[in-house]
Amino acid sequence: MNRRRFISAASMAGAALLTAPYVSVLGAASDAFPVVRIAPGKRKFTSTAVEQLIAEVTAGIGNKEIAWMFANCFPNTLDTTVDFSIENGRPDTYVITGDIDAMWLRDSSAQVWPYIPLCSKDDKLKQLIAGVINRQTKCILIDPYANAFYKNEHKESEWKSDVTDMKPGIHERKWEIDSLCYPIRLAWGYWKETGDTSVLSKEWVSAMKLVVQTFSEQQRMSGKGPYSFMRRTEFATDSVPLRGYGYPARPNGLICSMFRPSDDATVYPYLIPSNFFAVESLRQMEELLLAVKAPQELIKDSVSLRTEVEEALQEHAVVNHKSYGSIYAFEINGYGSVNLMDDANIPSLLALPYLVPSMAEGNIYKATRSFILSSDNPFFFSGSVGDGVGGPHVGMDYIWPMSIIMRGITSNDDIEIANCLSVLQRCHAGTGFMHEAFLKDDASKYTRSWFAWANTLFGEFIWKVYRERPHLLS
Repeated sequence: MNRRRFISAASMAGAALLTAPYVSVLGAASDAFPVVRIAPGKRKFTSTAVEQLIAEVTAGIGNKEIAWMFANCFPNTLDTTVDFSIENGRPDTYVITGDIDAMWLRDSSAQVWPYIPLCSKDDKLKQLIAGVINRQTKCILIDPYANAFYKNEHKESEWKSDVTDMKPGIHERKWEIDSLCYPIRLAWGYWKETGDTSVLSKEWVSAMKLVVQTFSEQQRMSGKGPYSFMRRTEFATDSVPLRGYGYPARPNGLICSMFRPSDDATVYPYLIPSNFFAVESLRQMEELLLAVKAPQELIKDSVSLRTEVEEALQEHAVVNHKSYGSIYAFEINGYGSVNLMDDANIPSLLALPYLVPSMAEGNIYKATRSFILSSDNPFFFSGSVGDGVGGPHVGMDYIWPMSIIMRGITSNDDIEIANCLSVLQRCHAGTGFMHEAFLKDDASKYTRSWFAWANTLFGEFIWKVYRERPHLLS
């Protein structure tokens, strides 16, 4: 796949720590903080509320490098990835992930999520997010098993030869539980903020019926279900074994996920963080269905499914570790096999309190967190730039800024949050943007210079710290 560079990588010999002096002030271009944000006339979308927030936060941050990074990263989704229009009288927003011209259900939701609190101040922004929800509804109705789509419903994918039920308009058909969870989370967050039910249309209700049906099919209580996937590839993580159905799993009420949110194939199909996310999403779906007086049968089916998955998690998700005690497994198969690790992509075990706030104070989560942030997690890497979680998608020794951001967002400890800020300040390699991953000992060696999800998530983190712990940004 050709991934074009949005900005060129520039080497930076060790960015200053949080307490170091700065040679420039934000607002004036300099060698230290050059203008790297796309010019106003070339931006895809401009929000007055977002611009006002950027001005407020950057003026209030003493750390001018972090302020510069925030001003670049927080609006990156709006600047570069959105295509907004009115289709048949309704908002419609197509959101690419960055350097790939396709809309992932997961990424598009996460990319606009941090803007939701600003909707009340900017009706155009509110319409934009409503358009994302409307577009996602269309996508789910095309195929609930697909993870990424094109704006042109007739376009054929470069992956059209995948051995699965590919259709025009679908970029990729990797079945991932979180692909159906994120649109629910977005619709729920938007509704909570605005009270607007216009996005919860008859089509949206039909899409939710498909979500419940798909989750239920992938519990595989009576057979393998309708989904299978194989790809002719040299990368094992891009295909599914055993004729595309994956390794055996004993039915236990959990939902099978053939792929992780990294788009890598699972080892064991019961992906625990995604099942926790599904429970939370089903709970949110029920609120939304009640708000629009959806058919009682659908609400009943959703509640029943949620209860089954929740009970299965209570029974099967926890394992005993010799060093950490009771912790959450990453993947299981129902036969006793367990994969103990974590992956940077979200949902992850580390990110559980971000998606399921009620889990933040649980002792099992705390023990799991200690495991994740240690060398006992095979994808936790430490180097001269910093430490953090990576994953198989990029390879060994590459840390994802997303994991460092999520560590900071889910922490209540000033020292830990300050350390996350410091590593993020060192890892951008002089570009002013977040990347997919960087080499633990050399931040100039990174992947994906245009990755809007990581950029917007960084902005969300800085805004949170600005509101709650401004002294860490001084």
